[in-house]
Amino acid sequence: MKNKNFIGFILCAALFLAGFMLHGNLSLYFNVSGLFIVCGGTVCASLISFRFEQIQIVTKVLLAAYKKPIKKETEIINILIDLSIRSRIEGILSLQNEENETTILFLRRALGCLVDGYSIDQIRDILNTEMYFFKLRREDSERVVRSIADYFPAFGIMGSVVGLITMLGGIGDTSVILKAIPIALTSTLYGLLFANFFFLPFAATIKERTNQELLLQKIILEGVIAINSEMNPVILKTKLESFLTPSERASEFVSYTKLKDRFNIAKQKAEQQTLKDI
Repeated sequence: MKNKNFIGFILCAALFLAGFMLHGNLSLYFNVSGLFIVCGGTVCASLISFRFEQIQIVTKVLLAAYKKPIKKETEIINILIDLSIRSRIEGILSLQNEENETTILFLRRALGCLVDGYSIDQIRDILNTEMYFFKLRREDSERVVRSIADYFPAFGIMGSVVGLITMLGGIGDTSVILKAIPIALTSTLYGLLFANFFFLPFAATIKERTNQELLLQKIILEGVIAINSEMNPVILKTKLESFLTPSERASEFVSYTKLKDRFNIAKQKAEQQTLKDI
């Protein structure tokens, strides 16, 4: 998790807990029976709904999303420009070493297609297929997390029903009613808490991470195709910077002087003035 996200999480969690403590004892919100009903029911429903291997994959995706930093778009663009310059100077086969050294799986696969001499259409088709199924796999992981988030409130209500039944069964016995009330109330609280404080944000994290990685893959796709077509590195840089926001682009605006020199604006104005004088 990024430092700013972690600090924000700590501050918000502190404010959240402070809201519980201002008008009561924090221990009042802890009930083992309600916790077992909500968590146990959700785990059982998840194991019935999804394969255990699929849950393991979702766990790995979440851990990677919070632990492994993702490269920035500017870093990928710089890598591609360096590769473009090397291929123009030393040839495409010089990228063989870079293919083995790179730590980006998608870029390694793209360079493998490039070194093996695939055509532009073949490279585009292979990498687009890779991106398509990568997106499907991530959407499937997000769907699993959102489904688990939906289970929590449902079992929270179920715990509340259990508490109410216990209360009705203990009419006339104050001690039974006092024991059943915390189960009825805390179960709903736990269901809403786990769903909205943890699993829905987990699903949003997977979606955001997926969008970021798809953008990087699109940049790599266009960059590798441009390298295969021997595009000028300067033109390649201009093209790839189109993926960036204006604030992230390192290039400066072309001055009016350069524009005049490039398009002979001053000369054209002089010719137009001469025609008017005539």
